[in-house]
Amino acid sequence: MVCEPAGVTYLPLTGERTLPGVWHENYWFRRHEAAYHWVVRELPLPGGVVVEAGCGEGYGGALLAAAGAAVVLGLDLDEPTLRHVATRYDDVRPARANLVHLPCRTGGVDLVVSSQVVEHLWDQDRFVRECARVLRPGGRLVLTTPNRRTFPPGNPFHSRELDAGELTDLMSPHLEVTGITGLHHGPRLDALDHELAPVGGLVAAQVAAPPDDWPRALADAVTSVTADDFTVGGHPGSLDLLAVGLRR
Repeated sequence: MVCEPAGVTYLPLTGERTLPGVWHENYWFRRHEAAYHWVVRELPLPGGVVVEAGCGEGYGGALLAAAGAAVVLGLDLDEPTLRHVATRYDDVRPARANLVHLPCRTGGVDLVVSSQVVEHLWDQDRFVRECARVLRPGGRLVLTTPNRRTFPPGNPFHSRELDAGELTDLMSPHLEVTGITGLHHGPRLDALDHELAPVGGLVAAQVAAPPDDWPRALADAVTSVTADDFTVGGHPGSLDLLAVGLRR
C-alpha cells in the first residue's frame, strides 16, 4: 500500500509512474531517486529557477528544492497528481501543462529536469525545443530515460524509447549536448542479480509476475534497494541514460 501522511491525497499506481512508500515499487523508485541525486551532485542548483517537466508524484522536485533551488515549478498534465503534489510537497509549485507548451517565459529558467518522461511523449522534438526556449543562456536541460539497448521491450506506456545516439540526435538541434552518461547497478545489485538468475534476474523477475507471486528472495531483494546501490558512469550497457544539454 501507499503510505500517505494524514491529509495527503492518495495517488494510485498507473504503470506510468513510480511512487515512494510502495514496497514492490521500491527498486524503481530508488533507481529514479539515484538519478535525482546525480543531478543534485553535478549541476548548480542554489538560487536557481528549476522546472521539473513531468513531475509525477513530486519526490524529485522536493529533492531539487532541498538542494537549494529558489523555485521549483512542477509541471504535469494530470490534475489528481498536481493536487497530490500541492498537498504533500510545500517546496514544489505544481502547475498543469502540456509539455510541448511550457507555461514559462522565454529565457526565464536556469534548469529543466525531466526524468523518465521523454519516452512517453509523442512529439519529443517539440518538447526539447520548448525546454530550450525557456532556458536562459547558460541554462541546462537534464533528460533521463531508459536505455533502449538494455530496457525490456514492450512497455505499452512508451511512445518511443531511445539509445544514446538517438537521444543525442534529439537534443542537438536545440542545445549543445555536453554529456551523456548512464545509470548502472552497483556491486551489491550485481550480486543480487546473479543470485536471482534462476528466477530471471532482479529486473526481469519483477515484470514477469505480480508482486504477490514473487518468491521471498526477490521480495526481500526489492525492499532492500537504496539509491546508493546505483552508480553513474559511461552509457554503454547502462540501465538508464542521463543527458545534459546547454543553452548557448
